[in-house]
Amino acid sequence: MTPPATPLRLERSTTAAGAEVAVLTLQNGALNLFDQPMFDAIEAAVADLVASPPRGVLLRAEGKVVSGGVDVHVFEGLSASEGAQLWQGLFDRVAHPLEDLPCPVIFAAHGLTLTAALEIALACDIILAAPRAKFGLVETVVGLTPSMGGPQRMAERAGSGRAREFVMTGDLYSAETLREWGVVNQVHKNLDEAATALLHRLADGPTRAHAATKQIVGAWRSGGVRHADSITPEVSGALFETDDLRGAVRSFLDVGPGKATYTGR
Repeated sequence: MTPPATPLRLERSTTAAGAEVAVLTLQNGALNLFDQPMFDAIEAAVADLVASPPRGVLLRAEGKVVSGGVDVHVFEGLSASEGAQLWQGLFDRVAHPLEDLPCPVIFAAHGLTLTAALEIALACDIILAAPRAKFGLVETVVGLTPSMGGPQRMAERAGSGRAREFVMTGDLYSAETLREWGVVNQVHKNLDEAATALLHRLADGPTRAHAATKQIVGAWRSGGVRHADSITPEVSGALFETDDLRGAVRSFLDVGPGKATYTGR
């Protein structure tokens, strides 16, 4: 199967309520391998999202698998300093900007999801999976450890013991197992339908409040509960000057809960 001209597709659209959403689709041949063109494309797509954030993002893939992992040619002949530069660049231009987007970010895994694709999924807010999906960080087959943030983000979601097992064995784990572990949020037979519905639901919601939630959880991740407490008053307090909060409070008082509409401002 010949890969398409571009290994990745970024499409923007609007929900029925007028919220802008973005869908990022991997389309790099039968295995959706992360070769250098794929890494370049995802860095460019993330930069586009950072420059003009939508109100919701969905990452997905076409084909039988989400990704067979990284094209090992990317690693061939690297020195220690070149390897460090590779990983630092991917943190700086993919993982961290994706995590820091001021909107909900969803990853939908319909099939086999290995190495870089899973590490990117772990940088998203919510992971959905089809029942047949399988997941693995299999870098041990080339004498490497996952280095785009996989071990630490797996530990955050599943616990350190399970993260070490997951990475050291290099085994494949089912969607249901990872749901039980807290890594996958939801498992759906109709994955595309469920992912799109969740994307639109979250994008139509109070985007500034969602961004605040991400800031507070991010503060907990980096410094614990007391650190999160220390930034919450300012982060949450700023919401009182948003059009969305003011409109939603007025709507609640006038017609009751659940009737408010949001613009993301």
